[in-house]
Amino acid sequence: MSLKTIIVTVLCLFVGLFWWAGNTGVPNGNEKIPTFINTSVRCQTTSAANQNVLIVYVPIKSMASDVTNVLCDDAVVAKQYGEVTTYWGNKSSDTIDFLGKGIADLILAKENLMDAFMAQTTYSYKAVIGFPSYTAFIISSKEKPKLEKQYFLDKRIGLLDYPTSRSGHILPKQMFKRLDINFDNLIITYASSHQELRTLLASGSVDLISSYWQESDQALFSKNYITPISDNISGSRWFLKMQTENTDLLCAVQARLISLSKEQNSQYFNHVESYWHCDGQSAFFVGKQK
Repeated sequence: MSLKTIIVTVLCLFVGLFWWAGNTGVPNGNEKIPTFINTSVRCQTTSAANQNVLIVYVPIKSMASDVTNVLCDDAVVAKQYGEVTTYWGNKSSDTIDFLGKGIADLILAKENLMDAFMAQTTYSYKAVIGFPSYTAFIISSKEKPKLEKQYFLDKRIGLLDYPTSRSGHILPKQMFKRLDINFDNLIITYASSHQELRTLLASGSVDLISSYWQESDQALFSKNYITPISDNISGSRWFLKMQTENTDLLCAVQARLISLSKEQNSQYFNHVESYWHCDGQSAFFVGKQK
């Protein structure tokens, strides 16, 4: 067999291999990619024949059912949608997927993430309601934490396994970097929520956590044993995709979200700010929005 024949044969084998890999590794157009399996809740409005679906995204599971139910019960939502589907994120990439692709009609997210993906400009998201700015703390159950390098080296530290969380992940890691602490020298336990962080601290599984402080925390911890690491952190906001001047939906969603927030046990979520004035015939913006 000549050298030319061998080369041609090898090339044909490579082409065949790439064709096989491409056809077995990539789903065809008739297959549905199983995204967000078991991370959604849905309900039908009174207009079940309507094929439109209102897609909602929240970063935590505990909110999903409440948000879905209050929106499904709304008369304005029912006029425009036959179903409400709410997704929640198990990891930061879920939030990034929704923001980067503009999947959700209504989304609860940090303003810094919205800015990072230019989602307000690209997908016409408008802030509907917002929650207050807050302070991030290092919280202990036995002593007032010290922001010193040596203090952290033998401590078991609880952080949030959510890289977009400022109080539970970003800010404490920035602090460790400022203190010239090698992450490999830290004993870190990651939790899936701020509540889980509190459970770890209360059970003695960790010595410190990084989170926000709420008055209800005084039932388990002492306010004397918290040390601020950053203040005036912008709170989360609910954003509605407004590609048309759908002010009826905007006002209905705002009213429902305000009502839902005031029913929450968390004092943080009870303090909600509305960004639109609705008088039944029109709506105009009254908040602070870029």
